[in-house]
Amino acid sequence: MSQRTLAGLLAVPLLIALWVVALTAPLPYVTYKPGLTVDVLAEEGGEEIVEVDGQQAYRDEGELRMTTVYVTQPQTDVHLLELLESWADGEEAVYPYDAVYAPDTTDEDSDTEASVQMVSSQDSAIAVALKALGHDVQPVVEVLHVAKGLPSDGRLKVRDVLLSVGGHPIETPQDVVDAVDEAPVGEPLSFVVRRRGEERTIQVTPRMVDGDKRVGISPGPGFTFPFQVRVDIGDQIGGPSAGLMFSLAIYDTLTPGSLTDGKVVAGSGTITPEGQVGPIGGIQQKIAGAANADAGLFLVPADNCDEASRVETDDIRLARVATFDEALAAVEAWVDDPDADLPTCKEDQ
Repeated sequence: MSQRTLAGLLAVPLLIALWVVALTAPLPYVTYKPGLTVDVLAEEGGEEIVEVDGQQAYRDEGELRMTTVYVTQPQTDVHLLELLESWADGEEAVYPYDAVYAPDTTDEDSDTEASVQMVSSQDSAIAVALKALGHDVQPVVEVLHVAKGLPSDGRLKVRDVLLSVGGHPIETPQDVVDAVDEAPVGEPLSFVVRRRGEERTIQVTPRMVDGDKRVGISPGPGFTFPFQVRVDIGDQIGGPSAGLMFSLAIYDTLTPGSLTDGKVVAGSGTITPEGQVGPIGGIQQKIAGAANADAGLFLVPADNCDEASRVETDDIRLARVATFDEALAAVEAWVDDPDADLPTCKEDQ
């Protein structure tokens, strides 16, 4: 056997080993894929997604669809074949890991942040819709998340309005943090909260966790409303990007007639309490998901126009919106005339 033949025989298993490593080694990338769309005006599990108590609600035909994206979780390994498949698929995208997640982010960190953002976006959406209808809305500090296994678990609840902690009045989320930091470890701390209109005093004992004093809640801005409105989308979806569609669905539920006149409207965008629409991730995948759900109109946050303008949209119209009022006007104009002039992303180019 010649040296060349022997070298060739030895090289084959090495080459195979290299290919195996290349195909199975985790790579620092994240994939985005079109996710499910949810009609916020519909029912889920026999219950209306938008529920109203203490005020007339109107249930009409038509769909307002929030859109989602399937994003690789922080601790999920992504391999070369999956990346190549996503890169070749016209509806999917690949991004560097550090463009999506901070270093050392865990799945639990990501889920907690998404849960907090979802609660906050729902409250902002309710505030925007009610203010658009002339109702009074007052800011408060509330519980946005309760961590499992920590002292507040089973005691405090999401959307408890925080009135005082340890005798200190609460006006900002930082007031809650400061009151917990000042409290002795191992001794009960009094939380005075308002829950469903009833004031309660609840004892929570702080605990040291990784060198920090913790009770296990995320406080944040919330609101008191003149009547109760809830958006129950389930725990499987998180993040702030459905805020715009929530606000439109709440507005539609509280006004006679169908905002969409029986048609299908989809969109995405964060919403501030002042009605400003903010950018979101995965806009191209969300437009694809909306088209697959037969939506005729998609509301695009103005700051996402650059990405959205690169999507082929033969079967769905895109309307550029920067505020709740602009989104409402775009839907009404399109419903009245599907060929109406609408604000487009081309105006930014």
